[in-house]
Amino acid sequence: MNDRDIISKHLFKQMTVDMARLLLDLDISDVEIIDNEQQRVEDRRADLVAKVQEHGLSYILHIEIQNDNQAIMPWRMLRYRTDISLAYPGLDVKQYLIYIGKAKLTMASGIEQADLSYRYRTVNTHSMNCESFFQQNTPDALVFAILCDFGHYSSREVVRHILQGLQKLTGHNEAAFRDYLLMLEILSSNRDLKQIVQEEENMLSQIKYSDLPSYGLGMKKGLEDGIEQGIEQGIEQGKQQGEAVMLEKLLQIKFGDIPDSVKQRLQTAHSAELLLWSERVLSADTLHDIFADH
Repeated sequence: MNDRDIISKHLFKQMTVDMARLLLDLDISDVEIIDNEQQRVEDRRADLVAKVQEHGLSYILHIEIQNDNQAIMPWRMLRYRTDISLAYPGLDVKQYLIYIGKAKLTMASGIEQADLSYRYRTVNTHSMNCESFFQQNTPDALVFAILCDFGHYSSREVVRHILQGLQKLTGHNEAAFRDYLLMLEILSSNRDLKQIVQEEENMLSQIKYSDLPSYGLGMKKGLEDGIEQGIEQGIEQGKQQGEAVMLEKLLQIKFGDIPDSVKQRLQTAHSAELLLWSERVLSADTLHDIFADH
């Protein structure tokens, strides 16, 4: 979580509470974020360290997010543990390693040697389906879905669905929306998805997703099916012309300026044509790919 320096402490508190509740099944409160940077030559900073309370008991919560397998990880965790314990003697320390990598988890969750027995808890997000987070229908759960298993959905589909949901759930509270976007960017960097998030944010700033016929339908059968269902509903309600306008906006966002010939073609298209072209928007690399006869 290398972007820690650009996020405010109140957001770190919120992230700590959400991560504990959504990923670790902890019911913590009274969160105090701890500056845990160690004054040594190498960077020894843990991802997240906080003094928390759970059921009236205080302890130190240490969360580390890892996106690849490192054989030395148990030793790193032990080093973090000793640094934290030296800084806060007398307090118990609970350590969690949250693994979000694509490869199969192979790292140990501790060290067993002569005269040394050390353990910490490992959470493998591959066992957590992103749809279960979507079903909670809260902005916090949506943000943390970025760390979970996407199943058969593409990264861009998931990111787009998260952004649509955040826009809907935060309503007109722009400050809250910006906070959740920042949380999403920070967490997405651990999955190397920050560029996709920023691209989709740029798209979001140019078009109001809630105006699209596909809004709210995307993840059940994939975003393509959502667009298809939305267009079908629009046609049934006599809004075929409006669907053509929405499709034109999507094309402009993805490909830039649209030739007048394409705009005319959209306005005169039949419902079946609009449906077919909408299905091709996400996978097409050029305008020709959308309108070409296959």
